[in-house]
Amino acid sequence: MSRILIIEDEQVTRMTLTSYLDAQGYAVFEAGTADAAEKILREEPIDILLVDINLPGKDGLQITREQRARSDIGIILVTGRDDDIDRIVGLELGADDYVCKPFNRRELLARIKNLLRRTQAARRPAGQSVRFSDFIFDAPTRRLQTADGELLPLTRAEFEILRLLIERAGEVASRDALMAHMTHRQYGANPRTVDVIVRRLRAKLGDDPGQPRIITTVHGEGYAFTAPLS
Repeated sequence: MSRILIIEDEQVTRMTLTSYLDAQGYAVFEAGTADAAEKILREEPIDILLVDINLPGKDGLQITREQRARSDIGIILVTGRDDDIDRIVGLELGADDYVCKPFNRRELLARIKNLLRRTQAARRPAGQSVRFSDFIFDAPTRRLQTADGELLPLTRAEFEILRLLIERAGEVASRDALMAHMTHRQYGANPRTVDVIVRRLRAKLGDDPGQPRIITTVHGEGYAFTAPLS
């Protein structure tokens, strides 16, 4: 049974979500503050965090930053409709998806199911290890490391995009194709999501977008993986 932790300070919203997701067959935990959530995370093997950005004290963005530094736990941010900047920042910090208030519960459930499928798929052995530039990418273990052995943590979205780019090395992968491999693609996601994830990947790879060695922008079309593979 998948385990979901709802971090939401509005009690009515939290209780409504808890009741709904519990009825869908999930093990649901709830917290009104970051401190309460961290206690649960220390004690329970949570699969997905559903985090309200606008929490009192430590907000959802800080929780996202801290949890992403520790693990690859699934993270869905809950935002206001006018929080476009917060949504982009949240994705840059490592969130997997977002949903806007007021949201449709069935849409939220679909996003949760989609993220869980991707979480499970990312943990299954597949593909093989490849080398490019000064890096080694191992798809079966979802590890990216330098030639010196330093591990570079990847979020699910970063892994999915990098894997697809490598699989299509030398070819242009459209934004639509890349988004189809990400949680955000379904249910009306913002196309800028792909650009945010590629920017994060470039930062981790030290790839200058002005003079790219690894991921090249093909204006009006998408991105191409241009580093030699071995």
